[in-house]
Amino acid sequence: MNYAALDLLTTAVVVLDRGLRVRHLNAAAEQLLSVNRRAVFGEVVEQVFPDAPEFCAKLVHALEEARGFMDPDLQIRSALHVPLAVSCTVTPVDAGEAQLLVEMRHIQQQLRIEREAQRFSQAQANRELIRNLAHEIKNPLGGLRGSAQLLEHELDRADLREYTQVIIKEADRLQGLMDRLLTPHRPPQFGPVNIHEVCERVRSLILAEFPNGIVIRRNYDVSLPDLRGDKEQLIQAVLNIVRNAAQAILEGPGQGEIELRTSVARQVTLAKTRHKLALELQVTDTGPGIPAEIREKIFLPLVSGRDAGSGLGLTLAQTFVQHHEGVIEVDSEPGRTCFRIVLPLP
Repeated sequence: MNYAALDLLTTAVVVLDRGLRVRHLNAAAEQLLSVNRRAVFGEVVEQVFPDAPEFCAKLVHALEEARGFMDPDLQIRSALHVPLAVSCTVTPVDAGEAQLLVEMRHIQQQLRIEREAQRFSQAQANRELIRNLAHEIKNPLGGLRGSAQLLEHELDRADLREYTQVIIKEADRLQGLMDRLLTPHRPPQFGPVNIHEVCERVRSLILAEFPNGIVIRRNYDVSLPDLRGDKEQLIQAVLNIVRNAAQAILEGPGQGEIELRTSVARQVTLAKTRHKLALELQVTDTGPGIPAEIREKIFLPLVSGRDAGSGLGLTLAQTFVQHHEGVIEVDSEPGRTCFRIVLPLP
């Protein structure tokens, strides 16, 4: 059997011999079970799944009867004693020492992939709708503003000109909003980008904008290589997230911390594509958290947890991350919100 080919699979695969000893774990299985394949090579299956005796008994029957089976909700534990719910398929094979293939997919991971695909399709539809809507609004706005300017020149009374100024200023404000809605449609300019330069730029901008009440901590993996991306788009994406965090802190407890953490992720699936290496950036804050009623739709346009928010910052952040074939997720509870950006590395 070509074990190297198994490392290309997104599902975790454990190869067992006739004595139900481990002959191979692919990279996805190493990550799922938090073990090194060399450490468990030759071990009996009970050592790999010590908390699943019924499952191990099913493996014995599958081998004896040469008949596979499926378990859609298998409960196991990783080597770090983390409980895992996996969908499992066992298949008998006859390939030399390999006699059983145990394929596992983390149920949460499967749900995450499906959720990512749904969000990507939804974001594309939203962007097209917003683009068309923005174009339709921009045209009459120009007419309204021009008419208000002409009317202002015909008015003799200063108190009446105040009303035309309101029209002009509100037209300008809406024009700016429309320009922001159309901004994501600029094609990205790709080149080598150091994610820590992006984070440092964002950090300096936020500290200048919010000099009091905010502490920004850094936890960087300096061994991360450069990624290919549009530096300005990535700065804007991270800036929108960190600015939201800072505003939430100041409107909530009044002071708090934001942490920027970078690390490497291995064997991850992004936009239905498997990547050996990816960059993970976590933005964690100690603010009040995202209200539960908008948590699932926080990336939709015009959805905001703040009364003064435009609801565009996270929408733009998601768009820019998707331009880089990455994903953005959020986990929030009172006192802790974590945005996780994952981008593929070359």
